[in-house]
Amino acid sequence: MEDYYFYIKAFHLIFVITWFAGLFYIPRLFVYQIEAFHKPSPEKEILGKQLKLMAKRLWFIITWPSAILATFFAVLLLIISPSLLYLSWMQVKLGFIVLLIIYHLKTHQYYKQLQRDDVRKSSSFMRIWNEGATFILFAVIFLVILKSAINWIWGVIGIFILAVLLMLGFKLYKRIRDKNPEA
Repeated sequence: MEDYYFYIKAFHLIFVITWFAGLFYIPRLFVYQIEAFHKPSPEKEILGKQLKLMAKRLWFIITWPSAILATFFAVLLLIISPSLLYLSWMQVKLGFIVLLIIYHLKTHQYYKQLQRDDVRKSSSFMRIWNEGATFILFAVIFLVILKSAINWIWGVIGIFILAVLLMLGFKLYKRIRDKNPEA
């Protein structure tokens, strides 16, 4: 099995990328679904139906299968090289993976609500929610590249700085959008 380690790692990375692609795009569809929900008929029904179909295809054809396959190949990698589990950076990384799985499951809950036209969150909330996977991705990439439990602290500090900058960007975008609804 060790002969196949790099092939398994390549498949793991491919499915991690497609999983994140789904996690990056689905909240954007949620934003559009929520905004369409507040439009007048028949626009509301036409947009709502199309956006639900797009979300369903993205979620069940790309995101869920990618999550399952990324996890499967990760477990295979850990079976081949169990000593990774004793490295502090890997333990921290696995902590972030637990957060990613929680994020994925919560996103699934939002998906099910919106498929039922049960709109509980605002489009502004979903714009912010959209960045959750980004923060986790930053943390995991820094951990994997730096392979240090100490250096990941700098990565997390960088993530918080990124979060502050994104929040400022959201506020600026909201001001621009409020002045010009077509933006």
